[in-house]
Amino acid sequence: MSDVSIENVNTPDGGATNKKEKTSPSLAIGYGLGEAANQMSWYMINNYLTLFYTDVVGLAGTSISLIMLIARVWDAINDPMMGSIADKTNTRWGKFRPYLMFAPPFLAIFNILTFTVFPVTGALKVFLCLICYIGAGMLYTIIGTAQGALVNVIAIDSQVRMNLSTARGIGSAIISFVLSVVAMPMILMFGNAEVATAKGFFWTTVVLSATSIPMFLAEAFLCKEKYTAKLHSTDAVKAEKKNFITQLRELIKNDQLTAIVISTLFGSICVTARMSLLSYYLIYVVGSYQLISVVFGVMTAAQFVGTLCIPTMTKLMGKKKYMLLLTWIMIGGFVLIYLFGAKSTPLLLVASFICGLTNSAGALSYGFVSDSIEYGTWKTGQRQEGLAASFLSLAVKCSQAVCGVFGILLITAFGYVAGVEQTEAAKNGINFVVNIIPVFCGLLSILPLHWYKLTESRVAEIRADLEKRETI
Repeated sequence: MSDVSIENVNTPDGGATNKKEKTSPSLAIGYGLGEAANQMSWYMINNYLTLFYTDVVGLAGTSISLIMLIARVWDAINDPMMGSIADKTNTRWGKFRPYLMFAPPFLAIFNILTFTVFPVTGALKVFLCLICYIGAGMLYTIIGTAQGALVNVIAIDSQVRMNLSTARGIGSAIISFVLSVVAMPMILMFGNAEVATAKGFFWTTVVLSATSIPMFLAEAFLCKEKYTAKLHSTDAVKAEKKNFITQLRELIKNDQLTAIVISTLFGSICVTARMSLLSYYLIYVVGSYQLISVVFGVMTAAQFVGTLCIPTMTKLMGKKKYMLLLTWIMIGGFVLIYLFGAKSTPLLLVASFICGLTNSAGALSYGFVSDSIEYGTWKTGQRQEGLAASFLSLAVKCSQAVCGVFGILLITAFGYVAGVEQTEAAKNGINFVVNIIPVFCGLLSILPLHWYKLTESRVAEIRADLEKRETI
């Protein structure tokens, strides 16, 4: 990625920034590599865990829902606590980089354990699945929180942070495209079968988890925390000594962050949670294991194209307007797949491309959060990158919980039975759950954006005011 000068950039609403900061290629590469590693380490859980539980481990829908529910209740406690811990961390490597340096091997281990079929039955089988899944989720939180907060201390300008978030999105799109093409073939190859098997899931997870470790380390090496000392002044250090409950109360006062977290929750249900059920639609409604790689590949290729458009489109329209545009296009894509996806493969691929294009909206969320952190610092006098990033991570996980707790129960209620030819009622139910319920969630994700008021010019004013305070 080339340097992007943002000196005296005119914003969509008439403002201008005075920053001379540029988007460093090494930072962009490092931050993109970290997100690629993040997606690689979590890909199997995000896209295939429910299928693994039902069709390989043999868990009932109620057991899967219980696992997801307990895990998300724990996340509601664990994620904000991890954010608070990250905010209070001070080492010679920085506040957030140490977690990227030392946590990835442990995440790899728990990912592998999550896709291990243990020789046990009954309640013990459910319990082991729960422990492994919670362990993987906790390690993912540690790394995800650090990575989400890191952008705020490696860059200080709003547009540069947006550019780095775009680099993060590009890393996600590239690796997602690669994995969408090769993951299911790897599962079938390692399992030496025409259907997904325990052996196939296990060895695919081993390869992906091991490969992600050096990529995380590359991010930690390239993304030095240039602005940590500047942004975390003496006043901020005093604020960080406040207890967790006090920090949480002050964070909640940040109404702009709250709006983005709620919007992200429903937006993630449209994208992340839907992806975990999309395999059911392709296998049992469309009728093809092989088409999984094709559809996922088309979507992630489109996501890459969409992510490349973010810097230009956010400069032209602003983050909020562009997010609204992408959401409406996404909703249209879901409806198109619901009506015609199972009837026409070419139309399914076209609609999947449209949906994939809008998946790039995920990168916008990080830009919104960075701006909200500036606003929160300006409003409360306390800077909380880690805690803010953990709330965004929690929103994404909650979206997965909605899928895990309710998604599998819904398709089961419509008559889904693992590993057999489905009835027409079951096929129609799977189609509805995968493609229409996300439409309603997409509409809900739009509502909180009406309360989001941080235009690009407003953020520039807030940053300037904060710098004036630092000189007093």
